[in-house]
Amino acid sequence: MGESQPQKTNNLEDLIKRVRVVLVLLPIGFVANYLGGWVFSLFVALIIGVAAYEYALLFRAGGLRPALALAVGASVTMVIGQSLYGFELTLLILTLSVLTSLVHHLFDYERGRDQAATDFAITVSAMIYIGWLGSFFVSLRNLPEGFWWVMIVLPAVWLADMAGYIFGKRFGRHKMTVRLSPNKSWEGYLAGILVAAPGTALLVMLWQALGAGKGIAPWEGALLGGLLALLTIFGDLGESMIKRQVGAKDSGQLLPGHGGVFDRIDSWLWGGAIGYYLITTFFQ
Repeated sequence: MGESQPQKTNNLEDLIKRVRVVLVLLPIGFVANYLGGWVFSLFVALIIGVAAYEYALLFRAGGLRPALALAVGASVTMVIGQSLYGFELTLLILTLSVLTSLVHHLFDYERGRDQAATDFAITVSAMIYIGWLGSFFVSLRNLPEGFWWVMIVLPAVWLADMAGYIFGKRFGRHKMTVRLSPNKSWEGYLAGILVAAPGTALLVMLWQALGAGKGIAPWEGALLGGLLALLTIFGDLGESMIKRQVGAKDSGQLLPGHGGVFDRIDSWLWGGAIGYYLITTFFQ
């Protein structure tokens, strides 16, 4: 009994920190999304650049040496390229970045770095996983009624994350993954799906009441939200795998209660890409 009170206090303090960060960042993100164009693209580029930096640093903490400047530069440039000319320019940037990365690590090996090939793989993975997937936020915003789609897809992921966290803390009994993320439970995962599906349907109804998003029915919104909740957890687990391997608790300390930027957007990266293809395939 004596240890339960401090544990409850720590959980409450952590939740308060999380809420404070959300209250600060949410209005900034909303305004950037509303304005769209260069404002939104630069906002996304900043987030993706920091996440790529944290991603590379995680592996450096594990003894590897990915090229920080190339990982961050390519990721940011792909977001900007997606804003300018779409996938064609982004793929060109990715291609040139991969080739440049190999040349960089070839010289690194020649200078005595025996793990240069592994470093090269991590550098490229940062470009693809953070930069390429991150550029889908811009693609999502550039769709017809893109502001509305962003305000459907990302909140669906948030609802799943929030419900999974709250219900998992309170009712979680059966561990979902023992090694990857021991605190995640099947009860929390199921709660995330059951909250995100009807929650996204309600969001669709809200936006339609405001005169937007007429091309999707509430039941389709529920399907979209449920699928996102079903799949985006793998982004969270994927980051956990990286942190477990290198022995890190968080990707950074920039966001109190959340850790780093990569900690915050691990599920969003999946949500942006999956949401884009679901929308363009089935809802447009």
